[in-house]
Amino acid sequence: MTSTREHRTRPETASVAETLRVAVQVALPTLAGGVIKRRPAALAVAGKLQVDRPAIRLLRRLRDRHFGRPLKLRVPGRSVELALSGADVKRLLAGAPTPFSPSTVEKRAALSHFQPHGVLISDAADRPARRRFTDAVLEPGRPLHEFATPFARAVAEEAAALRNSATLDWDTFTVTWWRLVRRVVLGSAARDDTTLTDQLERLRLDANWAYLHPQRKQLRAQFRERLVAHLGRAEPGSLAALIAEAGEDTAPDQVAHWLFAFDAAGLATYRTLALLASHPAAQERARTDLEGIDLAEPNQLSYLRACVLDAVRLWPTTPMILRETTEETSWGPAGTTILIFTPFFHRDPDLPYADRFEPELWLDGRAAENPALVPFSAGPAICPGRDLVQFCASTMLANLLRDHRYEQASGPVLSPERPLPATLDNFHLKLKLID
Repeated sequence: MTSTREHRTRPETASVAETLRVAVQVALPTLAGGVIKRRPAALAVAGKLQVDRPAIRLLRRLRDRHFGRPLKLRVPGRSVELALSGADVKRLLAGAPTPFSPSTVEKRAALSHFQPHGVLISDAADRPARRRFTDAVLEPGRPLHEFATPFARAVAEEAAALRNSATLDWDTFTVTWWRLVRRVVLGSAARDDTTLTDQLERLRLDANWAYLHPQRKQLRAQFRERLVAHLGRAEPGSLAALIAEAGEDTAPDQVAHWLFAFDAAGLATYRTLALLASHPAAQERARTDLEGIDLAEPNQLSYLRACVLDAVRLWPTTPMILRETTEETSWGPAGTTILIFTPFFHRDPDLPYADRFEPELWLDGRAAENPALVPFSAGPAICPGRDLVQFCASTMLANLLRDHRYEQASGPVLSPERPLPATLDNFHLKLKLID
């Protein structure tokens, strides 16, 4: 007899028309924008068309029509399911790495372009040791990293250059952000090594195409050689020093993934600043919280962290979370790919805060009550760098806001008086310093 749990999660089968709509309105726009490396031109078009809005509406209709059950898509030669309920999101993410593995066909094809031995795409035998190494260096669950003091000072030094600009755009911000990232991960000697991150960017652009683009092994070898040289210095006060202590043969692959993830953290930080610039009350609260704080020393900055979390809720840096079954489950046979489209769950029209900036929900317990709000994923495969990212992002924001106020100068309207856009093009968003 089928258990109640199995009955509740037994998939329904999508029609051909429904499958096509999911492909056209959900999958294709996500892929076009660049899953591994954002494409500015594509995101500009997506922002003008607000492509996430019809995708959210479609999934809401499918959820209502199919009673929130998983939806089996009609994909030739593949078993593909679409999650439509928060309860299923919780179950899927809690079930990593078995029976719901984060290592999927698509991820392996994409990430192997620059980190073939990364923990995210490791098999069940190799994953535990690589995850332990990652946790040992990044220290998830610890609000302040053991190197928070040198990291805070690096943020303060790098942010100083941005505070001298009357206007701030993405290109200016990202140059400073990458200097900070290279210092945090590899040490101050790597601060100006733009070649390293340019090489990684080229590999990530290839990775957008996954198995449709041949791997550039020579470029990957050049990138790895340069990265290993930086890691070999084990510069004190950087993650490289902890990497040397922990010891791990695949450390360069794990670090390549951290650099990739820090790019998304930069997007989140800049988008958060744009939200604060366009929401005066939130900006003033953040500034008030900074009074009397020495930003050259590490601080919790709870409100700014909540602002970052809500920016990622509004515009997820990982819009599609994938899982692959390692055995037969109620979702289908082993090898079934399961899709979680995070913008749908984060912007569900039934949520009273769906389309507004509301960092308080990360402080008052409302976010914790909703298992489908997963800005850094969840479960055993939750992002191990989540606390370090929030520390770097909030500390950067604190340094920018401490003595200055910002307003939005151009780009889509971000106002507390109207619903926020479902898709945000940060590449063409400008801010101005007003005092």
